[in-house]
Amino acid sequence: MEPQRERAGRHLKKGRKRRRGPNMLVGAAEAMRARWELEESQPEAKKARLSTILFAENCEVTHEQLCELLKYAVLGNSNVSKPSWCQLFHQNQLNNVVVFVLQGMSQLHFYRFYMEFGFLRKAFTHKFRLPPPSSNFLADIIGLQKKQTTGDLSKMVEGSLPSTSSKVSISLQNDPIIQKYGSKKVGLTRCLLTKEEMKTFHFPLQGFPDCENFVPTKCHGSITDNSPLFGLDCEMCLTSKGRELTRISLVAEGGCCVMDELVKPDNKVLDYLTSFSGITKKILNPVTTKLKDVQRQLKALLPPDAVLVGHSLGLDLRALKMIHPYVIDTSLLYVREQGRRFKLKFLAKAILGKDIQCPDRLGHDATEDARTTLELARYFLKYGPRKIAELNLEALASHQELLAAGQGPRNTAEVVQQSNTSVLECLDLMGQKLLFLTREAETSELSSSRNCQTIKCLTNKEVLEQARVEIPLFPFSIVQFSFEPFSYKLTEEMNKRMRSKWTEMSTVYAGPFSKNCNLRAVKRLFKSFGPVRSMSLVLETHQPHLCIQYEVLEAAQLAIESLDGILVESTCIKVQRPVTELTLDSSSLVKELEQDSENRGTIYLSGVNQTFKEHLLQQSNIFLGLEAVILPKDLKSGKQKKYCFLKFKTFGSAQRALNILKGKDWKLKGRHALTPRHLHAWLRGIPPESRRTPGVRVIPPPSEQQALQVLKVDHPKIAAWRWGRKIGKLYHSLSPGTLCLILLPGTKSTHGSFSGLGLMGIKDEEESTTPKICS
Repeated sequence: MEPQRERAGRHLKKGRKRRRGPNMLVGAAEAMRARWELEESQPEAKKARLSTILFAENCEVTHEQLCELLKYAVLGNSNVSKPSWCQLFHQNQLNNVVVFVLQGMSQLHFYRFYMEFGFLRKAFTHKFRLPPPSSNFLADIIGLQKKQTTGDLSKMVEGSLPSTSSKVSISLQNDPIIQKYGSKKVGLTRCLLTKEEMKTFHFPLQGFPDCENFVPTKCHGSITDNSPLFGLDCEMCLTSKGRELTRISLVAEGGCCVMDELVKPDNKVLDYLTSFSGITKKILNPVTTKLKDVQRQLKALLPPDAVLVGHSLGLDLRALKMIHPYVIDTSLLYVREQGRRFKLKFLAKAILGKDIQCPDRLGHDATEDARTTLELARYFLKYGPRKIAELNLEALASHQELLAAGQGPRNTAEVVQQSNTSVLECLDLMGQKLLFLTREAETSELSSSRNCQTIKCLTNKEVLEQARVEIPLFPFSIVQFSFEPFSYKLTEEMNKRMRSKWTEMSTVYAGPFSKNCNLRAVKRLFKSFGPVRSMSLVLETHQPHLCIQYEVLEAAQLAIESLDGILVESTCIKVQRPVTELTLDSSSLVKELEQDSENRGTIYLSGVNQTFKEHLLQQSNIFLGLEAVILPKDLKSGKQKKYCFLKFKTFGSAQRALNILKGKDWKLKGRHALTPRHLHAWLRGIPPESRRTPGVRVIPPPSEQQALQVLKVDHPKIAAWRWGRKIGKLYHSLSPGTLCLILLPGTKSTHGSFSGLGLMGIKDEEESTTPKICS
């Protein structure tokens, strides 16, 4: 039986009349269903994971941004926004959060003793720079400094979804809908997904490998702002071959249901998903309509310029195994922050004031869902983006999600300001406590917090022993080890030596060359491997040599591997690094850098031009597993450099891509990456005055020189090796699904400060497969 037509809001503004589709009822079904949400599309268990590319150009993450991540790890979408600097997928699958703080250490310590921190550099794919610490590092990353005094979150009262007319202070210019569409009304054609967007959101498209047997709708007419809209909603069940269609509903623009069919799957049904769809074995048994019958009917029904409207419409078209070029997806039309999507049920209530998908019914009405998406599209066209932005949907959604979790906020304004609360308050919302393990001598605001279980120990060893016992008992733990900070003099000397070491490792000497050689061609040859800081002719030798200092270590290594031992104008040249105390272990260090978890799967390419990214994306189907394109820019001019880094899901994918890009079609030079991105950004910023002439020996202070000779047990090099191993063993004892952060806060004194370093990962996490572009 056809559902009763709704008359409210059916009339369009004058001058916006559109043709309506066929006013006919093809079939009816008694089943009801729930929306198959995008995030629920895979029946297998999901695992929490972090995105691969996390950072801005300088790869520095502030203490406030760390706090964002920790709060989201605790609450998820229920009350806080996703962190702005990284992506944590399937947060509800996290089992624990553990933060290890190595007080007294910095990024400098990690790379000065890089070989000794073997476990940390190989286990944690995600590394980032931290700013120098403030007076209370822990309070900053937990958010205690920003704690509001307007009351305890535990005293919040129940509430209901606020009216869409609630007065909330918002910046319309920052609303994602305004940013995408502007503030003025838009026509139908502006709301259509572009081909690039359809690729990004996995809509079926002609010519794609996974769409070879898909049927086109034959809708290739000229689209205008008056083209007819059709609401589409599909129902799926789980079969031996995956998801298959069991119901389709098509609603014309006037609200008439023109197609409502049950469909018999071709393969054995494993799960009817009745709680969502309302479909049962009894309902489907007498059905004889097959997928090909539905495809034929749709092709006959839709006019050449038909526009399909749906919510997560790509899933519906894939269930239909059909390709349609003109679509409006309401989950993407009503743009949400950071790539998230509003649910159809929420949009229906917030925008249209309708209650759909009611929990007192078995499943939801597919025709109702199709009609709702159609009304949402028309509302957007009638009132425009500014009206939508003024509703402040993000705040309303946060409020509703909080209520669904059984945690009523005080009011909408406080939900918007929730980023000002601390991690402790977030844990309090969940009825949980934070575990804080530290040495007796350390003081922190954290120790006196009501919602924190503090255990103080006499030594780092005791902290370690207590951590093994206590961590499994708490959902969120902070374990702080304290190390004696180096003197400023020694730290500054370490800083100079480290910078000098990377400068010397990025420098090569090449020669001998004949006195009559084409010097310009030789210089051009060396520049082809990467950006050059300086290039000078060495004339002290019997025959001329060149000294080339590259900006990146990869370029120097590539030059050595490519040119050492080749003939240049009948002369065999040698290409090598300067031999100094700082480069004696360069071969071992290069080998270890290749094994760094952040570098595996990443390749370096030289010779790329301004159109490289577009060219790469056009042929992305041959670069399987590509996750990110990192295009460094000149710090002064802002122009794109002539080199880049490509990050792939696996080492094998990176190797295959490298072979292709070095081939005859691309003619680029490249190799596997050596420099973690945050370190590369730091090294590019080395001021000229800090560089020294390669080969000049830096004599360490007597105290360090003596310590290196006797290698005392308490020497920093030995401490780094020992504690790296101990933390590794502790990490292995954590349960799968634990978000783990290793923080070296950095050092600060009256003489100067040094940046910190963060490493993070989820134990047994799945690798990200979502391509991203960073430029």
